[in-house]
Amino acid sequence: MTEVQIDVDHLFSLTVQVGDRTHAVIRNGPAGTRMIAPVTGGSFTGPKVSGTVITPAGDWVHVRKNRTLQLDVRLQLVTDDGVPILMTYQGIGTANSDGTTSLRTAPTFETGDEKYNWLNDIQAVGIGSADADTVTYEIYALR
Repeated sequence: MTEVQIDVDHLFSLTVQVGDRTHAVIRNGPAGTRMIAPVTGGSFTGPKVSGTVITPAGDWVHVRKNRTLQLDVRLQLVTDDGVPILMTYQGIGTANSDGTTSLRTAPTFETGDEKYNWLNDIQAVGIGSADADTVTYEIYALR
């Protein structure tokens, strides 16, 4: 098999705070357990775009029978100059022995603002980790 190198540009670092996940749980469904993890806030900082994460936002998590997480996230970003951007992504989370979770995601973006419309055509990748209260990512645009 030939190894492929993928070129990326760093978009931003993202940190989100996660709220109580116990109130919206469907346990032992046919495909595993489902829950909603509400995002209560956060921030993102990058060379071309920075701002805050506002509510409502959250992750519709599917805990699969093999204990990996299937992520389905919708975040509302607001840039430092007041522009709203929808960030959505799906991905996979795997538990680490230290109690954290490793995350790999595929974000896309949507905005109507001319200054940031370059985000609409980006396929990004996110590499991150989560603990009980905080999720952090490095977000990269595929070239």
